[in-house]
Amino acid sequence: MNSFIDYFHTDWEAMTTSDWVGTILTVVIFLLMVGLYVIVLRPKSRDKLEQQKYIPMDDDKIESGEKNGG
Repeated sequence: MNSFIDYFHTDWEAMTTSDWVGTILTVVIFLLMVGLYVIVLRPKSRDKLEQQKYIPMDDDKIESGEKNGG
C-alpha cells in the first residue's frame, strides 16, 4: 500500500507555472465536457437537438448553385 501512495505522490511545491496551467486547464476542460455531456444526453433536450441535427447539410444546399460557380 505504501508504494501505491508513493507512486501517486505529487510534489506541489516543485510544480512550475506551466505545470499549474496544464493542471488547471485539464480540470476545466474535463468539467466543461461533463457539463456538455449532461446537457446533450438529457432526454429533455432530445427534441431540441433533433430539430438541429441537419443544419450542416442545410448550409451546403443553400450555398450550392449557379451563384457560387456550381
